[in-house]
Amino acid sequence: MFNYETIKKIMFNFEPETAHTIAEAGLKTLPYCRMINNYMVEQNFVNNPMLSQDIFGVTFNNPIGLGAGFDKNATMIKAMPAMGFGYTEIGTMTPKPQAGNPKPRLFRFPQEEAIQNAMGFNNEGALEVTRNLTKVYPYRLPIGASIGKNKLTPENMALEDYEILVRGFKDICDYMVVNISSPNTPNLRDLQNEEFIKAVFTMAKSITKKPILLKIAPDMEAETAITLCQTAIDSGADGIVATNTTQDYSLVSNPKDFGGISGKVMSDKSYELFKAIGEKLHDKTILISVGGISDAADAYRRIKAGASLIQILSGFIFKGPSMCKDINEGLIELLKADGYTHISQAIGADFK
Repeated sequence: MFNYETIKKIMFNFEPETAHTIAEAGLKTLPYCRMINNYMVEQNFVNNPMLSQDIFGVTFNNPIGLGAGFDKNATMIKAMPAMGFGYTEIGTMTPKPQAGNPKPRLFRFPQEEAIQNAMGFNNEGALEVTRNLTKVYPYRLPIGASIGKNKLTPENMALEDYEILVRGFKDICDYMVVNISSPNTPNLRDLQNEEFIKAVFTMAKSITKKPILLKIAPDMEAETAITLCQTAIDSGADGIVATNTTQDYSLVSNPKDFGGISGKVMSDKSYELFKAIGEKLHDKTILISVGGISDAADAYRRIKAGASLIQILSGFIFKGPSMCKDINEGLIELLKADGYTHISQAIGADFK
């Protein structure tokens, strides 16, 4: 029906944020264009029993989800089946609306299939996002909600921000993710310590039984990451999302000296940390792998390293709506080649 490479060439003529605004407008409209939407669902959405899993009390028809950062305000959820996603994660949301960091704050590296962003949790705030979510939840696909503190909230009051968000979103999503790993909110990564992690999950689990996960950064030693993840699990966390964007600016040519890098260039960095976490924790909790995944082979090595679910973001921008289909169909072939009849048999296979 259309060629994404042609659309991408047009979109890449615009500044990245402008292109995102145009894409958001299109994805908000798509579900109302039923003929086109239904055609795209038929073309892109893979619904194969080999990939279906029941996790967090809901069914994930396939393991490929849209990572947080694209749909910040929960305005594009209904278009996700047409893009081929098995689930979506919205946000990151903060209690109060905030504009984010000064522009320009989003940069493309097309040759390297990478993005550098310093957005700073720009979003319309918890109240507006809950209004948007209430209109669609529950939905045919699982919905995750990524939550973070406001930029102006001091570190010693951060727990209060997360409490507001847990209370606000606990009944209108299928799981929540505590984001303390973005590099774009000053001092946020300082919250990646055992004391705060214990406090935030103890607080959250006293409020709700809704699954709550921890999202960590890739820029730490494996031993530290494992300790923080174990602390989260011991404090009630239902899973780990690894990893957020990286501040390893050596991965791209001519980077900015701020923000976080995502995309294909961080695949190995993200995988190595994820594998270390997976070796210790794959049989103790749900692991979601994100960071530079762009094809079925990379997704499959994350699954064998312990991932039950996969997230993509930058790769989707460069490859378009056929990406999920290609990964899911590739996963089916890889599972069959290894003699598996279901994805669950491959999860953590490297350590069995």
